Amino acid sequence: MGSLPRTVELFYDVLSPYSWLGFEILCRYQNIWNINLQLRPSLIAGIMKDSGNKPPGLLPRKGLYMANDLKLLRHHLQIPIHFPKDFLSVMLGKGSLSAMRFLTAVNLEHPEMLEKASRELWMRVWSRAAEKAGMSAEQAQGLLEKIATPKVKNQLKETTEAACRYGAFGLPITVAHVDGQTHMLFGSDRMELLAHLLGEKWMGPVPPAVNARL
Repeated sequence: MGSLPRTVELFYDVLSPYSWLGFEILCRYQNIWNINLQLRPSLIAGIMKDSGNKPPGLLPRKGLYMANDLKLLRHHLQIPIHFPKDFLSVMLGKGSLSAMRFLTAVNLEHPEMLEKASRELWMRVWSRAAEKAGMSAEQAQGLLEKIATPKVKNQLKETTEAACRYGAFGLPITVAHVDGQTHMLFGSDRMELLAHLLGEKWMGPVPPAVNARL
């Protein structure tokens, strides 16, 4: 009889491109490694405020680096990510509060759809094409009506506060619970270290057994 799966939490916001990268890699490995992957929609603005950090896109040199970095990672990780021309207006104007409340509502009402719904939102923000999340118009409308409810608002607030308690200063963070210990890893480029902590084999960002085409 095999050992019980270890719990791995991914705290993420669709406004964070690196959250999408970490999300796809963990989704590829969730059935390869012995893990129970828990997706935790969070609010990056709340984490930035709590930690005193600033989004990299707001600093000119970091913004330029991030645009080039994502271009390279798009090919390396086989994820169709593109740096949007109106990124600053999206970040400073629209933000992600409504999107993350929507995903919180999905997680509360239809958790089996959270992975697809999250990917759909990333595709809309960071890619030119989008696939349907498999949700009916009635289901989507019902969830949209719930994003202003205290239950959804409080759940997103609690998840964001949980990320802060783990020491988050940005997103994504991956929290691995292994042998009674908790390990918080920041960013999408710590998956090899995560594999080491889990005692699993790292086979690169696109493991051979997975069809990574999005």
